[in-house]
Amino acid sequence: MCGFVVFTAPSPIEGMPDLSERLRTLAHRGPDDTRLVCRDSQVCFGFARLAIIDAELGGQPLTYAQRWTLVYNGELYNYRQLREELELDCGATFGTNGDAEVLAAVLHHWGMAGLDRLRGMFSYAAWDSHERVLHAGRDPFGIKPLYYRHGPHWLWLASERKALADRQPAPVDAKALSYYLTMQYVPEPHTLDPGVRRLAAGSRLTYRPGGDVEIVRYSRPMFRPEPVTDLGRAGRRIRQALCDSVRAHLIADVPVGAFLSSGIDSTAVVALAREHKPDLTVFCAGFDIPGHSEIERAADSAQFLGVQLIPTVVTAEDVIRELPRIIWHLDDPVADPSLIPLYFLARTASKHVKVVLSGEGADELFGGYRIYREPYALAPVNWLPQALQGGLRRVSAIMPEGVRGKSYLHRATTPIESRYYGNARIFSDEEKVCLMGNAASHTDVTDGAYTAAAQAGLDDATTMQYIDMQTWLTGDILTKADRMTMAHSLELRVPFLDREVFEAAATIPTRLKLPPGSRTTKAVLRHALRDIVPPFVVDRPELGFPTPTAHWLRGPLCEWAHETLRSSGASHLLNLNYARRLLIAHERRKHDYSRKLWTVLTFCIWHAVFIEQTVTCDDEEGDVQLPGSPGRHVPLPGGIGNEWNAHLS
Repeated sequence: MCGFVVFTAPSPIEGMPDLSERLRTLAHRGPDDTRLVCRDSQVCFGFARLAIIDAELGGQPLTYAQRWTLVYNGELYNYRQLREELELDCGATFGTNGDAEVLAAVLHHWGMAGLDRLRGMFSYAAWDSHERVLHAGRDPFGIKPLYYRHGPHWLWLASERKALADRQPAPVDAKALSYYLTMQYVPEPHTLDPGVRRLAAGSRLTYRPGGDVEIVRYSRPMFRPEPVTDLGRAGRRIRQALCDSVRAHLIADVPVGAFLSSGIDSTAVVALAREHKPDLTVFCAGFDIPGHSEIERAADSAQFLGVQLIPTVVTAEDVIRELPRIIWHLDDPVADPSLIPLYFLARTASKHVKVVLSGEGADELFGGYRIYREPYALAPVNWLPQALQGGLRRVSAIMPEGVRGKSYLHRATTPIESRYYGNARIFSDEEKVCLMGNAASHTDVTDGAYTAAAQAGLDDATTMQYIDMQTWLTGDILTKADRMTMAHSLELRVPFLDREVFEAAATIPTRLKLPPGSRTTKAVLRHALRDIVPPFVVDRPELGFPTPTAHWLRGPLCEWAHETLRSSGASHLLNLNYARRLLIAHERRKHDYSRKLWTVLTFCIWHAVFIEQTVTCDDEEGDVQLPGSPGRHVPLPGGIGNEWNAHLS
C-alpha cells in the first residue's frame, strides 16, 4: 500500500517540479521509503512506500524491460499465478519477488487487456518509453483511489486530491457541493475542486503528453440473476469463493489482523482467517455511551472463535480533538459518522499490525441493507394503473406533513430512478434550495447506472444494489476505509470485494437474498456461513459502528456545533442560519436532524482546513501542511480552535 504523484508534459522537464512537496502530503500512505525519478525528460514519478511484500527488492518506481516505469498502490492476490503464467507463456523474467513487477509485466506482455486478469485492489501509473504514453487505471470496484488534474500541456496524477492542490485554493465546485449535501459524499468523478477529478472505478486513462486525456471504462461488474438457483448450491459456491478470497488476502510479509464488529460480515472474515492464522489479532471500536458500543458483542464472537480482541473506546473529546485531521485525510468531505470510530480503530490496529482484513462490500453484493426490501412494500401501489398512481401521487402532495401514509404514497408512485439514489439521503432538492439557493439533481449521478441496470434487465431490488455499488460503495464506504486506515499507515483489505466472490454473488436471484415475507437481509449469505460464524451471529442485525451524533449534538458537541456554524467562513456557500435553526430544533428534541447537521458541520470544518486554511494539520511524525499553506494557526471562537491547534501542531 502506497501513495504516488506523477507529472508529465510534452517539453523537457527541468528539475523535479514540486513533486517532493506534494509527495510529503502523502507520507502517511508510505512511511517506509520515498523515491523520486524522471524518465525521458517528460515524466516524473514520486513514490511513498508502505512495504508489505518483498520489502528488500520491491521498491518503486519500478522499471521493467527497459520500457516501462511504474508506480502502483495496492495488492494483486493472484500475482504468483500470473507470474508463473507469464514465465511459461511469454518467457518473462523477474528481478523481484513482489506484485508490482508482475503488474508491469502484465502491461508489457498482455497490454491493457491484461487488466481483466488481475485479482486485487490497485491504482497505477505506467510510462511506456517506447510509445511515449502514460497509462493509469483503477481496480473494478474502486478500492484504491486515483486523482488527476489536466492542463493544456500537462497532466498530474496522485493517490490523494490534496497532493494536486494549487497554492491558492480553488473556488468550491457548486454542483459537487450540491451532490454532497444530498448523498453525504462527493460522487465520482467529481471533487469539490473543479480542476481535479477522480478516475472512476474500473477505468483506465491514457495520455500522450501534449494531447487529450482519454478515459475508458474497461470493467463494470454487473449482476445477472439466474431465475432458478438452488439455495444449497448457491451457498456452497459463495462459501468456497469467500474461503479462497480470505486465504489470498492473508498473503503478506508483515503482521496481519482484522476488524471485528457485531455483524456477520466481519465475523465471517475473522472466522475464515483464523483457519489459516490461528494467532490472529482482531480489533473493534465502541463509544462510552450505553447502546452505542459493539465491543461486548464483538468480545463474545472473539471468545467463541478463540482470537485476541483489542478494543478502542471513542469519546466526544476525541472527536473534537481529531476531527480536523480526519477531514484533512478525507480530501473531500464525507459526512458518514461511522468513519469516526474507524479512524480511532485504525490508529489502535496500526500499533500491532500493518495489514487488516475487513467486511466492506458484503451488503452491496448480497443485499444487506433493509432499504432493498422497499420494492416488496411498495408493490401493492406499483401494480396499479399509471392513471390511478398519478391520482394517489396528487393526493400525497396535498396531505399535511407528518400524516401517516404521505411518504408511502409519494415513494410508491415515484419511479425508482427518481426516488432512489443510495443509502444516504440527506437534504432533498427543496431543502437544498433553502440551504444553498440551488440544487443539482442526483439523477445526474445515477442516470448512467440506471441505464446499465435496465439494459441488464435487473429487478428493482437488484437495481438498488447496483446503484449503491456504482455510487455509495466507491464514494462513501471505500473512500472512508482507505483514508481512515492509510491515515495511520495501515493497509486495509476487503475479501468480499473479490472477483471470484462477486461472480458467486452476481447470479443469485432476489428471492434468495431477500426472501418475500421475511425481514431478513443477505439470506443466502447467512445460509452459506451458518457453519462458519458463531450461531448467535448468524441472524443478528449489524450495528455498523453506530456513532452517537444525535446524542453528542444535544450534549457534549452542542456548543461546538453552534460555534462552528457561527464562525465558519462558508456562509457565502451555505445558509448557515438555516442550519442553526435545525440545530436549535434538534437540541430541543423537536426532530432528529443529526445527519443533516453532521453533513453541514463536516463541510464547515473542511472549508476551514482546505479553503480558509485557518486550521492546519500537522502529522504526528512531522509537519504535513497543504501545498502553499501559510502554516497559520488561527484560533477559532470559543477556545475550540485553540484546542485543535494545540493538538495538531
